[in-house]
Amino acid sequence: MNRRIERINSQLRSEISKMILTDIKDPRISGVVSITRVETTGDMSYAKVFVSVYGSDTDKRNTLKAMSSARGFIQNELLHRLAIRRPPSLSFRLDETIEQGNEILELLDSLDIPPEEPTEETEQ
Repeated sequence: MNRRIERINSQLRSEISKMILTDIKDPRISGVVSITRVETTGDMSYAKVFVSVYGSDTDKRNTLKAMSSARGFIQNELLHRLAIRRPPSLSFRLDETIEQGNEILELLDSLDIPPEEPTEETEQ
């Protein structure tokens, strides 16, 4: 991925995050919502927006529906906020990597692993 696409992805992530906080007033957006990453195609015609939602499965589905409903508004706002000729067509995807990471950490915490005993090499 080239620097230009990386920069655009970062700007899209930042601007969409701001819109969720201040501009989109859909009651279906519930819980803690964050944009974890954006992946734009090389020709900048499409972008996958990965959304992390802290809440129930219903909250997650409703938030994705609300984001999809607001797609036209978001793309129009991006046209005005960013220095691009045409905003990419957005698709919103649920990102569950944070929850999966938390589950792994909980599993690791639940293991009863005794601490390692120091060896002669570590004592030196």
